Parts: sequence; structure tokens; C-alpha cells
Amino acid sequence: MQNVNLTDHFLIAMPSLEDSFFAKSLTYICEHNEQGALGLVVNRPTTLSVEELLKQLGMSPKVAGSVDAMVLLGGPVQIDSGFVLHQPIGSWKTTLSANTTIGLTASIDILQAVADCQGPEKMLVTLGYSGWSAGQLEQELAQNAWLTVPASAQILFELSTEQRLPAAMQSLGIDFSNLSNEVGHA
Repeated sequence: MQNVNLTDHFLIAMPSLEDSFFAKSLTYICEHNEQGALGLVVNRPTTLSVEELLKQLGMSPKVAGSVDAMVLLGGPVQIDSGFVLHQPIGSWKTTLSANTTIGLTASIDILQAVADCQGPEKMLVTLGYSGWSAGQLEQELAQNAWLTVPASAQILFELSTEQRLPAAMQSLGIDFSNLSNEVGHA
């Protein structure tokens, strides 16, 4: 498992994570290196819309209903902070490039641009993120807690939250209902 870089991959939670925050989750890995990993759960919507979030931040969307997508719960870390996964990368203050076309931005300037109808073409807004310390994700992979698959911008930005996990599973040719809770068994 050493030297595996899962940046720009999906993590699919195995049934063994049934009782955790990550049960039935699809997580997009934005960065993975020797210091750890950072990702966003992309199939767990909150009850808060992006428009409502902008209003809570004192920003008024210029076009009503233009940001009616739901904010996602990106992970259990810093759930009071916002993160925007977007395409194209753009030139925001603090953008991490996950690949050549997808960026992760945590600075307020991107949300102001969204309110002003000048934001990225495609985006997901999350509260919180998922983080792993050095070697932690590799250990979880060795324990069969996750399946991995190269990420797809189409799954991220064009499918509903309910469709994302099944689509990622389908890209592996696996039916989630056929997976076992036991390590080493299909």
C-alpha cells in the first residue's frame, strides 16, 4: 500500500463501516500524500441550501434560486467551515488542485463570487471535511474499510447525491447489496 496516491479517487465505504460517520458514503479524495489525506463526502446532503448559507454569511445572491443546491456534510472535521469543490479550478485565494480541472477552495472569495453569479461553472459546497493522518488511510485500506475507484467529474457534478454512490459502484462493476461485512468475502 505504500506509494499509492489516491488523489482524485473516490473512496467507497464498505459495509464494515456501517456504524460510523462514513456508512454508505462516497468520499472524493482531494489530496493524498505522505502526510495524510483530505477528502469530502459527496453524497450526504444537509437541510441547508447554498442560497441559505450565502444569506447566513451576509451575502445576497443576485439571482434568486440560482444556488438552490444543497450544502453537503463533507466530513466530521471542521464542520463549521465551508469547502467548495469546483470545476474549473479558477483563481481563488486558497485553491488546492485535485487534478487539472477540479479544485478545492476554502476561502470566502469563492462564495462571494457565487453570490455575484461569477462563481465556478460546477461546484459542490460542503461543511466539514474528512481527514486522515500519515498512514491512516493506507491502514484502513489494508483492513478493507474502503474500495477505491478513479473519480469522475460526471459523477461529482452531474449526478444527484443519491445517484453518486451507485454510479461509482457501477464503474467498478459491483452491486453494493452483494458486498459482505466480513473481510475477505465478497
